[in-house]
Amino acid sequence: MKIAVTHQMGQIFQHFGHTEQFKFYDVTDGEITGIKVVNTNGSGHGALAGFLKDNGIDVLICGGIGGGAQEALKQAGIKLYGGVTGSADAAVVALLSNSLAFNPDVHCDHHDHEHGEGHTCGDHGCGKH
Repeated sequence: MKIAVTHQMGQIFQHFGHTEQFKFYDVTDGEITGIKVVNTNGSGHGALAGFLKDNGIDVLICGGIGGGAQEALKQAGIKLYGGVTGSADAAVVALLSNSLAFNPDVHCDHHDHEHGEGHTCGDHGCGKH
């Protein structure tokens, strides 16, 4: 299994569509066997699901994510665990131990309102409402 986590400075990045890096984890028999950080090279909202599929990702852990991206991931066969915050590494360990706290109804729609510099979805609860 291959897991991707939206990543910024060790933490789960909170806006899927603006993710500049993913942390990829290779998992065999429930154990992490490889880790690498991968740049998205400027891929945005629509292209990220394809980027993940092209990299053989089975599972995505992220913070806020919009409906269109969720549908693209579903079409790509990638299982989504959204609305997650904190350490990327800790989230993967929690997923592997079946204790990851996530929101199956996560939704973040940034096209309806403006945000200033430095905004993250976690600032106003996206992924948790």
